[in-house]
Amino acid sequence: IKMRNYTTVTEFILLGIPETEGLETVLFFLFLSLYLCTLLGNVLILTAIISSSRLHTPMYFFLGNLSMFDLGFSSTTVPKMLLYLSGQSQGISFQGCVSQVFFYHFLGCTERFLYTVMAYDRFVAICYPLRYMVIMNRRVCSILATGTWTGGCVHAIILTSLTFQLPYCDSNQVGYYFCDIPAVLPLACGDIALAQRVGFTNVGLLSLVCFFLILVSYTRIGISISKIRSAEGRQRAFSTCSAHLTAILCAYGPVIIIYLQPNPSALLGTIIQIVNNLVTPTLNPLIYSLRNKDVKSALWNIFHKRGFSVKNK
Repeated sequence: IKMRNYTTVTEFILLGIPETEGLETVLFFLFLSLYLCTLLGNVLILTAIISSSRLHTPMYFFLGNLSMFDLGFSSTTVPKMLLYLSGQSQGISFQGCVSQVFFYHFLGCTERFLYTVMAYDRFVAICYPLRYMVIMNRRVCSILATGTWTGGCVHAIILTSLTFQLPYCDSNQVGYYFCDIPAVLPLACGDIALAQRVGFTNVGLLSLVCFFLILVSYTRIGISISKIRSAEGRQRAFSTCSAHLTAILCAYGPVIIIYLQPNPSALLGTIIQIVNNLVTPTLNPLIYSLRNKDVKSALWNIFHKRGFSVKNK
């Protein structure tokens, strides 16, 4: 009987982005444009990597994984946000909310692991260039990629189970624009202390450990680059890491600010989350392609062949 009383919430209401009343139409077109750019950019990167044999290397293998992550991560929250910004229902089913929490943390954790693996790949490429293809062989790359996705899945299962094993029987209004643990947990009728502690420790600790490993990799990379005698050699070595470093700054900043602040501002937290969920996946294809001759060459070949085939028809 108690369980029946506790399972009365079947739908949550997403209250949306705070302090944006009257700006729904502007935000809709802004976010729709960014989302379409995210889809287009990452699909192009994936197409270039798959179609060009020159890009069948460990670095581009992990970049392809990152593009798949960006497609999934932005699609976890943005479509629902666009729906209610366009005037449709702000409701989300209980199962839909569970799915959002799971995929958000699954893909978010996978991203942290993936950036760490990509830093290790750059470390091997610069510090052990002659043994690079031996160390980062196909089997090792497959194991590392599988490990990142599996680790993210386990992390998400733990957090989602702890969050939704609690009873939800009172308010169903989520004071946010998507279902995330800090927004959903306060609505639970049970004791949320364990879920809060595990969530804070898991997300914060994993991010810090991954960031520390990335820092170690790039410290070793920096030492190796400093030993290169020619300025041209140093420039070439640094250019292979600059895109990854930029992407890391875009990805880790939001997580650290949101989860490690004792009393974060609601509006600031939302802006940072939007940057993390939508702007960063939009920027990643630009970061990795604008200064990358191989990717630009592969994309040019795709469009050139496409244009040539259309002319022949």
